[in-house]
Amino acid sequence: MKRSAPFLKVDKGILEEKDGVQLLKPMPELATLLDKANANRIFGTKMRSFIKQANAAGVKAIVSQQFEVAAQISAAGLVPIVEPEVDIHCPEKAKAEVLLKASILEQLNKLPAGQLVMLKVTLPEEDNFYADCIKHPNVLKVVALSGGYSPKEANERLRRNHGLIASFSRALLDGLLLQQSDEEYNAVLDAAIQSIYEASNT
Repeated sequence: MKRSAPFLKVDKGILEEKDGVQLLKPMPELATLLDKANANRIFGTKMRSFIKQANAAGVKAIVSQQFEVAAQISAAGLVPIVEPEVDIHCPEKAKAEVLLKASILEQLNKLPAGQLVMLKVTLPEEDNFYADCIKHPNVLKVVALSGGYSPKEANERLRRNHGLIASFSRALLDGLLLQQSDEEYNAVLDAAIQSIYEASNT
C-alpha cells in the first residue's frame, strides 16, 4: 500500500501581471470547497501565484495574499501549500528570491505556534537558499517545483539544496510521448521518478 497524502488545488488561476507579479484570482467559493475537502479526507491544498520581476511591492503582495488564504485553509483544518513561483526567466531571479524569502520569513514569524504550512518554491540560484525556511518550526516541508528547467538541470539544482525535496510535474513528464508503448512509457516514467527521488534524498 502506498502511503500518500492527498492535496487539492484550490486556486482559480492568476490575474494579469501587475507590479511584476500575477496574484491569485478571487476564490469566493473557497469555504465550501474546504468543507468538501474535509469530507473527503483531503490533507492539504495548493495555490500557485507567479513572480515575473524582482519588484518589492509585487513580491510582498503575493506573499501576503498567499498567507492570508493559507490562514483560512489552516482554520478549516487542512495544511496549505504556499506556492509563490518565481519565473526561471525572471531577469533578476536571484534578487526576486531574496525579496521572496524575506517576505516569507516575515509571515512565518507571525504564525501562532503549531500552525503549519508547506512551501513550494522554484529551485533557487543560491544553493541551500531556503535553509531558514526548512528549519522554521511552522514549516512542515519545503518542496521544489522544476519551473521549466530540464530534468537534468532540475535534478542537479535539487541535489545541491539539502533538505529540499521535489514536487516536480514538468520535469517528471519530460520524455513521455503519446505514441510510446505501455512498456516504453512506464520505463521512461520509472527512470524519471528514480532520478528525482535520488536528487531529493540529500
